[in-house]
Amino acid sequence: MALVSPILLNSSFISLTDFGKNIKPGRPSLLVRRIDSPIRCLASKNVSERKSANYQPNTWDYNFLQSLKHDYTDVRYEDNSMKLQEEMRKMIIDESVDIWTTLELIDDVKRLGISYHFKKEIAKVLNRFLSLEKCNVRSTHTNLHEVALSFRLLREYGYEVSSDMFERFTDHNGNYKVSLGKDVKGMLSLYEASFLSYEGEEILDKAKDFTSFHLRVHSEDKESTQFEKVCHALELPMHHRIQRMEAHWYIDAYGRRNDANKVLLDAAKLDFNIVQSTLQKDIQELSQWWKGIGLVPKISFSRDRLMECFFWTVGMVFEPQFSHVRKGLTKITTLITIIDDVYDVYGTLDELELFTAAVESWDIKSIQVLPDYMKICFLALYNTVNELAYDTLKDQGQYILPYLTKAWSDMLRAFLQEAKWCRDKNLPKFDDYLNNAWVSVSGVVILIHSYFLLNHNITKETLVSLENYHDLLRRSSIIFRLCNDLGTSMSELQRGEVANSIACYMCENRVSYEGAYKHIHSLLDETWKKLNKDRVTYSPFPKPFVEIVINLARMSQCTYLYGDGHGAPDNAAKNRIRSLIIEPIDVSQPNMYIN
Repeated sequence: MALVSPILLNSSFISLTDFGKNIKPGRPSLLVRRIDSPIRCLASKNVSERKSANYQPNTWDYNFLQSLKHDYTDVRYEDNSMKLQEEMRKMIIDESVDIWTTLELIDDVKRLGISYHFKKEIAKVLNRFLSLEKCNVRSTHTNLHEVALSFRLLREYGYEVSSDMFERFTDHNGNYKVSLGKDVKGMLSLYEASFLSYEGEEILDKAKDFTSFHLRVHSEDKESTQFEKVCHALELPMHHRIQRMEAHWYIDAYGRRNDANKVLLDAAKLDFNIVQSTLQKDIQELSQWWKGIGLVPKISFSRDRLMECFFWTVGMVFEPQFSHVRKGLTKITTLITIIDDVYDVYGTLDELELFTAAVESWDIKSIQVLPDYMKICFLALYNTVNELAYDTLKDQGQYILPYLTKAWSDMLRAFLQEAKWCRDKNLPKFDDYLNNAWVSVSGVVILIHSYFLLNHNITKETLVSLENYHDLLRRSSIIFRLCNDLGTSMSELQRGEVANSIACYMCENRVSYEGAYKHIHSLLDETWKKLNKDRVTYSPFPKPFVEIVINLARMSQCTYLYGDGHGAPDNAAKNRIRSLIIEPIDVSQPNMYIN
């Protein structure tokens, strides 16, 4: 969003006394106009009066990143990890063990972040489970936890499974039996399962409401052995969390269990540190590229967010073998961040139109009409995108440049539309805003580059789907946009920005902030349901790419959970980066157990 002047108080404004979870006690109320007095963008950007967003400086400087040791790259760690993996593999496929015990093991393996080593073994177990007809609605399950666990695992791994299996836990009115509320383990499992619902699955909608209510009650009992798990789940469900963050949390939580499997725990800790060392090497190489490209000294008005951009890619694809994808995506996302600031903060409308036209033409001669600060931005973008197109043509014989430049052109036109809304001093209708904003949020650009960076077989069908922005790309981008708006709407209104989904919905529908906030959350939930269905129905894309699409949505939930973790990272955001990329897990401490 473009920066605008602070909104002034007069008779056509109403006060918002509660701006959701992010409001701090004692903070002055934020002000928005009533519907009969449309919100105006009051800023104009003259060449002689450039704007500044006063972004905080970069936390992760070049020298610090180059000093990282990546201690777990030694071959002895790899050998030890392979031995532990082999022991785990035997545990997973051991058919002499009760199937429910094996499903619990798979759940632990997944949450500990090492399931990517055992894809074939896990698929074999789930197929065996289905062959035993344990998931059929006519089967007699011992408890709610087992039913919910099996349902969640099957849907997580792309199996079609009916939510009808939960009917046995409802009464004659279709409501969940009140007695279930005392079963905390069952409530947790059903709660997590409910977030894998599809549109129209009323039984899972009721499950989410039912379990949320009872878990909030249980979250008040700090003496409960389930207290930590309950609070963790209520903060953000497992299905919406990025795998590396969940692994870091669960390694600690699992290690304090009295029934912790030492082989599993040791395998998870060692794997986490080995992956982290790979990530450290990636970011060191990227910091050299970033320094060499020389953009930061030329565009001091913009955000220097190399590490935060890299963190996004880790959330999207963390596996060690995908270093090439992470590095390519980090380059793209850093350029998106810089160019976003050109449109939001610094450029005049005339300059923005010139830059948009230059990218649309993709003609190096167009640089001649651009101001100096835009010339270096255009050349950085031009060279980076052309390099990816060249590599793909060289390696796979596919000319992909038109697909990349189309995505960039569409995004910049969306940026430009937001700038024009500001210039024209009008707040758009909600639908008009969202139709533009899911493109301007950059998800499509990121995902299309992701697809080509994966270096898999490119087909005509996938190219057509990419060009037309397949529903998978749209839905993930909508989630990205809604999470961004939910996390940043207050700070945007404080500094005068008005065009976000909450402000648009408030003014168009004459509702309070709370009403708009609730509506956006409802829209977010419905989009997740559609995305859940999309990921298990037929799509032309390979599974690794589909997972990246889902992970982009998850990264959005993580980054904007408590504010703008990308543009204005607070200590919590910095600690997330530190725990995943900087600081290894201590493997020397003995396990400490609790009940």
